[in-house]
Amino acid sequence: MKIRLKLATAAILLSSCASIISASASEITVDNCGIPLVFDKTPERLIVHDMNMTEMAFALGLQDKIVGLTGITGWYKTSPTFDELRGDIKELAPKYPTMENLLAASPDLFFAGWYYGMKPGGDVTPDTLAPFGVKTMVLTESCVHLNKDRPEASMELLFGDVERLGKVMDVSEKAEALIAGWKQQLADIQAKTAEITKPRVFLLDGPADAPFTAGKFAIPDAMITAAGGSNVTHDLETSWGRTSWEAVAASNPEFLILLDYQTGNGAADTFKFLQDHPVMAGTDAVKNGRWIGLRYEELTPGPANIDAIEKIAKAMHADLFPSN
Repeated sequence: MKIRLKLATAAILLSSCASIISASASEITVDNCGIPLVFDKTPERLIVHDMNMTEMAFALGLQDKIVGLTGITGWYKTSPTFDELRGDIKELAPKYPTMENLLAASPDLFFAGWYYGMKPGGDVTPDTLAPFGVKTMVLTESCVHLNKDRPEASMELLFGDVERLGKVMDVSEKAEALIAGWKQQLADIQAKTAEITKPRVFLLDGPADAPFTAGKFAIPDAMITAAGGSNVTHDLETSWGRTSWEAVAASNPEFLILLDYQTGNGAADTFKFLQDHPVMAGTDAVKNGRWIGLRYEELTPGPANIDAIEKIAKAMHADLFPSN
């Protein structure tokens, strides 16, 4: 009897251990600005903020899991392709969401970032959402707003976020295939620009008293490098921030990237502003009319980055990319 009892007890213990191992094996952990974000099951109800992050979710085919979007129509015009992919997914808030906006949709995951739907110390943060059972995956580019000890921008900002979202939402194979294709596209561009002199490039987010641009932690810095250029504001210790017109003019940019909000004449209006500007009018880029307009979602981390890099490369190095 004692032997049978011991064997039965051992079987129960082994069964319990197997359950623990199985439960542990089902957990998914991803990095979230240096902090582990743990899921014990695949999220079923996803809310995504901003056009760039929404396009990541669309690229992974997650529309059936998305119960709402925020921060889309309050600032930008959407493209017909975006609208088609969105279908009837509701926008819960045109700009920054409130707790009420989010909780009314009963999400279990919010994909957003600092100054991409959340503000440090604001009402909507990972800490304020957690008590309601909502996990928050933070856009990696935005981590620098809470932790200055971050690596400078690289295209891994995009690849890593798509990989994380794919892992959490159980579509890793699709994420890996997307990333592999993007890397090949970038390798083809870089093969053509590797040996050339890198033009000095300045990115401008609209007319202003002090220029708003991309520093070393923003993905356009990496995009400019990938396209075969050199960002004149690379030394700014920020992602997106302000500098002075005098500093930009002193760097004498040879090429301009102008954010096109698709209102009025968009980037063309911004270029006219620079032509009339007392210090920028004399720069090589303005004098020679060398610029390209790109949309918001092309200049914030998202799938549109890759084609945007190719657009920049072709505009800067037309001789290396003959038109078909």
